[in-house]
Amino acid sequence: MLRFLIALALLLVHAPAHAQQADQVVTGEITGADHETYKQIPFDVPEGVERITVRLTYDKANRTVVDLGLFDPRGFRGWSGGTRDRFTLAPSDASPGYLPGALPAGRWYVQLGVPNARKDARSAYRVEIFLDRGAARNASAAIADGPVRAGPGWFRGDLHMHDAHSDGSCLSKSGRKVPCPLFRTVEAAARAGLDFVAVTDHNTVAHFAGLRELQPYFDDILLIPGTEITSFGGHANAIGLARWVDFRIGTPGVPNVAAMEKAVAEAGAILSINHPALPSGEACMGCGWIWPDTDWAGIAAIEAINANTVDTPLSGIGFWYKRLNAGNRLTGIGGSDNHDPDAQAGRAPIGRPTTVVHAAELSTPAILAGIRAGRVFIDVEGTRDRMLDVTAVSGGNRAAMGEALAAGMTIEVSATIAGVAAGKVVLVANGVEARSLPVGPAVRFRLDRKTACGWVAVNVTTEGGKLLLVGNPIHVTCGKR
Repeated sequence: MLRFLIALALLLVHAPAHAQQADQVVTGEITGADHETYKQIPFDVPEGVERITVRLTYDKANRTVVDLGLFDPRGFRGWSGGTRDRFTLAPSDASPGYLPGALPAGRWYVQLGVPNARKDARSAYRVEIFLDRGAARNASAAIADGPVRAGPGWFRGDLHMHDAHSDGSCLSKSGRKVPCPLFRTVEAAARAGLDFVAVTDHNTVAHFAGLRELQPYFDDILLIPGTEITSFGGHANAIGLARWVDFRIGTPGVPNVAAMEKAVAEAGAILSINHPALPSGEACMGCGWIWPDTDWAGIAAIEAINANTVDTPLSGIGFWYKRLNAGNRLTGIGGSDNHDPDAQAGRAPIGRPTTVVHAAELSTPAILAGIRAGRVFIDVEGTRDRMLDVTAVSGGNRAAMGEALAAGMTIEVSATIAGVAAGKVVLVANGVEARSLPVGPAVRFRLDRKTACGWVAVNVTTEGGKLLLVGNPIHVTCGKR
């Protein structure tokens, strides 16, 4: 008994920090009598649970081996044996070996199998159950991966693409056009040298389990779950979504756009309006954003550049600038809207355009926070090395892209540029080109308070005016004088 208590104490001491947040904990002991037997660990799931995560810790001394599985009140939900010490499942996704689906309230069982326990074995175990319910997100926290890359930096990604779970297609091994498997999309993103991608199939979360399975293998690129909410009045990407959100705007469950926005926020995601300047109606059903009751406070970003629409009437930049002029603080991003991972230049390959985000680390929460903050630029041609950063100073005040600057009488805007050999640096004030200078590693503009009040941004173009880099605004606030 003393040895068992010592082992159990060690399990508690070395348990991860999130163990304190477990909703239910069961402890026990594996002995020699449990050799080649099964043990069921009951736990209760109340109504309203949205995700369950289970973690098993046990003393592996004396070559004790414990396998892990799960049954719900209706039957089998998964088995991972000795492969993993934790798993998660939800209606949207599950760890490999487990089945996503409804989480019925009632008595569930963690199934332990003991393929080996020596005759004199005494191994303490601890089973922790974490639940997402209401505002509590213990299960999500318990299964969250660490950052793909620690530390702050500029991270390059693509925020809009599709695969076989909606309308993505590619050529099969024999050359037929078929629904394209998710792994082909992720492979293409990795080959493009991207740091992150959001896979955003239309109105579904069926691809979430695949992303969870692929992430450990593609451990140098962050795979962000997303959904393109496709409505009759426009499309919007919910990026970083934790669960399915009802897209049926105008039905009793989603009476208006604001209700959809609220559901997306509660599911942990940000909203970006896609290709807002595309036509709608029969020309492109539901493509352009025409919802008159949009609550712009619930929108984080605008897809300013979708695929190859830059420098065309279908570009979203004009729509974005109009919203900025209306006082809406929205981050401009880009997305390839890729539907074929084999697409080449001219057909919206993955990573063209690239959205470049300054974030605290390469993780989903940090990328979402970086987009919200607005220190973001769009690399139109999807290069791997072009850079743009913009700051503004006025008096003793300083602001970067996405931030607000209290204006004095004059404002100095500085742009740091890399990877562009020649072209123009264009200063935009409230949607209008204010002036331009030749490309250089550091370019400065000075403008007066009257011109700057509202917002300023910097873009980089070729000599002929073709956009190469699109910067996000610095919001210039001007009090009364």
